Amino acid sequence: MNRRKLPTGIQTFREIREDDCYYVDKTDYALRLADEGKHYFLSRPRRFGKSLFLDTLKELFEGSEELFRGLAVHQQWHWDAPHPVVRLSFAKGNFKTPGYLHTNTMVQLERVARRASVPVAYDTAPERFGDLIETLHERTQRRVTVLVDEYDKPILDALGDSETATANRDYLRGLYSTIKDCDADVQFSFLTGVSKFPKTGLFSTVNQFTDLTLEPAFSTICGYTEQDLEQVFAPELPQFDRDKMRTWYNGYSWGGEETVYNPYDVLLLFRRGRFENHWYRTGTPEFLVKMLLERGIDELGRVEGTTAGEDRLSAFDIGRIDTAALMFQTGYLTIKETLEGDGDPQYRLGYPNEEVRRSVNKSLLNALTRNPSENEAETLGRRLKEALAAADYAGLRAALAALYAAMPYEQRIGHSRQGEYEGHYVALAGACAKGAGVEVVMEESGSRGRADVTMKWGARVYVFEFKLVDGEATGEALAQAQAKEYAEKYRHLGPAVHYVGVEIGRRSCDIVGFEAEPAFE
Repeated sequence: MNRRKLPTGIQTFREIREDDCYYVDKTDYALRLADEGKHYFLSRPRRFGKSLFLDTLKELFEGSEELFRGLAVHQQWHWDAPHPVVRLSFAKGNFKTPGYLHTNTMVQLERVARRASVPVAYDTAPERFGDLIETLHERTQRRVTVLVDEYDKPILDALGDSETATANRDYLRGLYSTIKDCDADVQFSFLTGVSKFPKTGLFSTVNQFTDLTLEPAFSTICGYTEQDLEQVFAPELPQFDRDKMRTWYNGYSWGGEETVYNPYDVLLLFRRGRFENHWYRTGTPEFLVKMLLERGIDELGRVEGTTAGEDRLSAFDIGRIDTAALMFQTGYLTIKETLEGDGDPQYRLGYPNEEVRRSVNKSLLNALTRNPSENEAETLGRRLKEALAAADYAGLRAALAALYAAMPYEQRIGHSRQGEYEGHYVALAGACAKGAGVEVVMEESGSRGRADVTMKWGARVYVFEFKLVDGEATGEALAQAQAKEYAEKYRHLGPAVHYVGVEIGRRSCDIVGFEAEPAFE
């Protein structure tokens, strides 16, 4: 196979096909959707190919046959029956400003009308939207295809201002309800976004949309599968370690049997030749970091490995944002396992891959340290990892002490006086290790209890117990870990397993006691 142009950042189907770029054929999904139903909704994280798929639908319904030659849909589509398309996108613009959503929407509707030579009518968006759909149907005698990209961005942009966010949500509810009102004039509709609002107030009046988000049959509608890489990108693969590619960029799942790679990561890896946090760096999730800081860093440790049903994963609305749901919808958690039972399926969540695991924890630690611009999390993580690799107990204590010292005193003392006490320090240690690439298990269960945190690096395993104490060191942390045999499941590894007891002064918020020793001789 000859090497082709990498479609990095290209979201226009026509440009990809006319410029002979690599293209992963998703048109079989488009054909199935057109044959099986009418109104669809899909939630996927940013930069996962939603906009490209929407643009593919646009060209398909407009009858651009020349672009589809050689693709799955070509021999099965009725090219002699094109449909007018109304496409809206809220990807551009800052919707934090009150009233901007209306301006943006009216401009988009006017642009569509001008291109179709349809006179503009009405000064309100739902009425103009509806009139445009009805007029296009009347003029062409073909029902209209309606496509909406980033349908939720006007709400997400304004989450920091609940009044504006609520106003934007209500505005969009009226706009999208037009699709239902014009059902007789609509051939097909498809809405995409990051968050999943269909079961909340935003879509309370538009209940005819089929939600594809957790449909196993459409789990790979966005993203690249292993087969896609082997068949489409074969010329690019020989220079890379495939196992490392899987570890860094694969692992996303929405309830199907296959996992997918993040397309943006794969394309930038091929372009730059380096394993880096490509996707994560395209837009710092400030709202996510801010939320975790407000709820406590230990919230991050609890969501990984949690189980949730579809209702919880859809529980996203203004003022009621579930942490696990938000991290899942934005791509920082994914489905690791589907647990079938008597009722609705439950999903076990976890980080999709190494890029996300490291990046989320590093971002949070950088926000917590006093000098985030100096990337202190990178240095702290490296010190911790070096101590773990060498079984350097003194270095391990120093690394944890430096980690806690890097946090502002006001924050440390505040958490040490709240509900879970040592949980804050456990979570900080876990986040630092994860950010450095160390395998971490929070609250790992044994036969007689749960260890606070287990860290695995190389051939070594460290089982930690943390205690908050009023005065001097008591030795209770290490004693408890040993008495409850937290490391018993690793006995077969012998002296490579270590117990670590860490005691934090309730007043000083520093390490006052530290003991470590091999768990087994």
